[in-house]
Amino acid sequence: MYRSSMARTKGDHEARRRDVSAAVWQVMATRGFAGLTLRAVAAELGATTGLLTHYFPTKQALVEYALDLLEQRTASRPRRHAGKGLAALRDALLDILPLTPEATDSNRIWVSSWDAALSDPDLSTGYARKYAQSRDRLSERVAAAQELGELPPGDPLHIAVGAQSFILGLVVQALFDPVAFPPQRQVELLDDYLATLTASH
Repeated sequence: MYRSSMARTKGDHEARRRDVSAAVWQVMATRGFAGLTLRAVAAELGATTGLLTHYFPTKQALVEYALDLLEQRTASRPRRHAGKGLAALRDALLDILPLTPEATDSNRIWVSSWDAALSDPDLSTGYARKYAQSRDRLSERVAAAQELGELPPGDPLHIAVGAQSFILGLVVQALFDPVAFPPQRQVELLDDYLATLTASH
């Protein structure tokens, strides 16, 4: 737990925000997005819910903060940079999979946040935009692999859509059944998928 440093460091606003961020993240990682409440965050901090209303006057404010935190954590995660073309596409897809405890936490939170996003038009629009941007980035790597002759010609975006759909489906299966889909198995399945893209070439 991230206890009482809020109470001890009254003048240190940044330290308080770090404590709050850590508590919000811990609640989401252990209880899922559905378990994110002011009471749960306050319990993680060892603080009162009244103190948290300084940061989150409404549940919606807490949700928006949590989503921003999730995006920041995801963006700041170390990325693989092993090469160009098909290797770069493989790296981008590997970076999405829950292959480490940190990546597993991030993916669990993302998946558990889908319900909130689907029930809120603004959040839903934002999520659609994020996934579209991800497809565009994957499309760039597909195009680079095509230029190198590693993938057959065709619409790069079409291939990227298929790759994103495959990888998100694998994420969900690995989260629900980690015994059947340990990291090594996830990598094997990804490599099998990529082999199908190059098989006709």
